Amino acid sequence: MSFLKGWTPQILSVFRIIFALLLIEHATAKLFHFPHVAMFDGVTLTSLFGVAGIIELVGGLLLLVGLFTPIVAFILSGEMAVAYFMVHAPQGFFPLLNMGEGAILYCFAFLYLAAAGAGSWSVDHLRRS
Repeated sequence: MSFLKGWTPQILSVFRIIFALLLIEHATAKLFHFPHVAMFDGVTLTSLFGVAGIIELVGGLLLLVGLFTPIVAFILSGEMAVAYFMVHAPQGFFPLLNMGEGAILYCFAFLYLAAAGAGSWSVDHLRRS
């Protein structure tokens, strides 16, 4: 797989962009009810889900363009850890059963981005050049 080594910065950027788009979808479901998720029907901006939606929307947009990636990704990683322990863990020990796999995957994907940076297709990369 050595042929991929030369593409590492670009693949990191694609990884960041995909996770940002997936996170933005969660934010828009909470804040704008699109796509519609019945669980989010009563969400207000001042509720826990509302604040999470705001963090996810702003953080997702910043990640999408790759601006302030390390700090934004670190904050989002923490948000996902809190989401797991507040929402999923009380429902049982096993992530497969408590529906917490997504939160764990997001948490560690964002932690990786906090350490690895945004990749070559990002505002962060342009600012350093």
